[in-house]
Amino acid sequence: MFVFVDYFSLEQLLRMQLNQTNLQSKPKYNKWQQYGVTVAGRNGHGDLSNQLHFPNRINIDDNNTIVISENGNHRIVEWKYNSKRGQIIAGGQGFGGGLNQLHSPLGVAVDKRKNAIIICDSGNYRVVRWFRQSQTSPQIRISDITCWGVAIDKDGSIYVSNWMKNEVRRLKEGDTFGAIVAGGNGEGNLRNQLHRPADIFVDKDYSVYVSDSQNHRIMKWKKNAKEGIVVAGGNSEGNHLNQLHGPHGVIVDNLGQIIIADSGNNRVMKWLEGDINGSIVVGENGKGKESNQLNDPRSLSFDVEGNLYVADCHNHRVQKYELCNE
Repeated sequence: MFVFVDYFSLEQLLRMQLNQTNLQSKPKYNKWQQYGVTVAGRNGHGDLSNQLHFPNRINIDDNNTIVISENGNHRIVEWKYNSKRGQIIAGGQGFGGGLNQLHSPLGVAVDKRKNAIIICDSGNYRVVRWFRQSQTSPQIRISDITCWGVAIDKDGSIYVSNWMKNEVRRLKEGDTFGAIVAGGNGEGNLRNQLHRPADIFVDKDYSVYVSDSQNHRIMKWKKNAKEGIVVAGGNSEGNHLNQLHGPHGVIVDNLGQIIIADSGNNRVMKWLEGDINGSIVVGENGKGKESNQLNDPRSLSFDVEGNLYVADCHNHRVQKYELCNE
């Protein structure tokens, strides 16, 4: 049971927590509406300000602004609450290797302390930091890396998944190479190995959740652990409730629910650590573009009210699923 001091409203406290860590807000309930509302995109794929092209990663801030990495448009855009158009905040100069350009960006994380975004600039084999609302030039944070996912812990350390080296590294400010916190033992399906790690999530205890995409499982690596724990999937590729198929996005809420973008199955799954089977959150109706369907969901995020957002990659849109209130 939570006890709140009387001079903070619940909303204010949630906003403070979101400013301190990338933990998702605690839902009041654990079910969401099955019909999504398109909150970004909705106009087919393209490079206009009201369009998206292969949205891969999303972040929702405490003002319900959506930060989106667009793999197909080589840019990062933000869509403010209820806006019908996005605004470019990084890239958008065509694909290339210049500091003002991106090439097929994948992961993106928001660093609120530095008012910056950290981007997996995958086509340029680098991780870059762009400062928002500033004339400061972008910085190359890491070079020579096949990065897919990026996350920031409550201390400001950056975590990146290296797709080809099958590892996740943590970099503190000033680090060049950082420390391996998951994988790093070659490609494989042992508990100390990964196979094409994609998205990552870091909780308040510094445990790292890794979407181990080609092992079709989600791994949890506790701080300083030498091997991970399978917390979802891990029963080969498939669409049964104990299986995943090429998972990508993964987030964990304060109820301990592990929410997964089960990309190959065009659905979002929910698991609790220790459960044999997961349950379908949204997307039980097969691949498609209707409001109760998904097509290659890639990333997930919650707003402060616990509503679920999904980057519906091949439908070139972001869907919002409202939290059920009963």
